[in-house]
Amino acid sequence: MPRRANNSSTRAQGTRRPQRRKDVLHRQGGHRRHDFRCVGCRLVVSLDAPGTIHRNHCPNCLVSLHVDRRIPGDRAAACRGRMEALSMSVRPDGEWMIIHQCQSCGELSANRIAGDDNALALVRLALKPLRDSSIAHRTLLQL
Repeated sequence: MPRRANNSSTRAQGTRRPQRRKDVLHRQGGHRRHDFRCVGCRLVVSLDAPGTIHRNHCPNCLVSLHVDRRIPGDRAAACRGRMEALSMSVRPDGEWMIIHQCQSCGELSANRIAGDDNALALVRLALKPLRDSSIAHRTLLQL
């Protein structure tokens, strides 16, 4: 196979060819706008979730970030701490909620489950108080 001619003599010594623009990943409205990377399992998660308007937790490991202050989707919290799934709750209408606790500031929040959440992770979370009796004991002591 013939070698290509060395064209380095035509370019100034030490200058490099400019890189292509990577606007596929970074442009406004690109596909990254609708994704986030989970702080727990590092999964790339789409913001589109069946059953909820504002995706705020990973469907795989149920970990979230403290981004909402008072209204779901406002993204006004300054904390930005990691929120661990603590327990489950059920509304009077039968809707399941995940109770998250911020590891930085300790705030609790209730988040709707999404239709694509990992069913095994949800069942493990629901059974957590039965498995670990110290959780109920610590909660009673705090009251």
